[in-house]
Amino acid sequence: MTAPLLVATVFAVGVLHTLVPDHWAPIVALARAQRWTLVQTARAAALAGFGHVVSTLVLGGVLWAAGATLATRYGHAVNVAAALGLIGFGAWIAYEGWREARGASAPHDERQQGRTTALLLVVGSSPMLEGIPAFLAASTYGPGLLAVMALVFAAATIATYVATCVAGVAGLQRVSLGAFERYGEVLSGTIVAMVGVYALVTA
Repeated sequence: MTAPLLVATVFAVGVLHTLVPDHWAPIVALARAQRWTLVQTARAAALAGFGHVVSTLVLGGVLWAAGATLATRYGHAVNVAAALGLIGFGAWIAYEGWREARGASAPHDERQQGRTTALLLVVGSSPMLEGIPAFLAASTYGPGLLAVMALVFAAATIATYVATCVAGVAGLQRVSLGAFERYGEVLSGTIVAMVGVYALVTA
């Protein structure tokens, strides 16, 4: 493959892979439940995208050092762990939301930071396996091309994370759920868990 084609490949992977709902839907669901502003949503999405990029590049290094067989097994295990994390995290949100709606849990603000951190760790921990072969194919071109590909991949991934999450939240802000607002966190937790189940089935 030529150098421009390799760069175009990682750009396409960064955009298309991030459009899969199990990347942006959990953030949009939590942003809706927590009533985040678009700026807060964009910041959370950017952090998740950054984690996604780092985990992919780290896995690429593991692949290069350990060989394709071990790397494939490792990558699948990471995806399964991330999916289980989404299921557990979603169940936790739904349970705490139910308790809050019934007046049995801690105040809303005290739980927000912990939930945000947990979600970003889960969403950002799963690498993009599709991009790894392009990086391996570029290894013969030297570190310069690898650096350019890493930057393009990072920019495409993070920008897509931010765009999809902000667009999702902006769209939901125009929708009133009425009585369902009281149980918004129960609904958002259920959505996150369902996304985790989808990710687990397709891992």
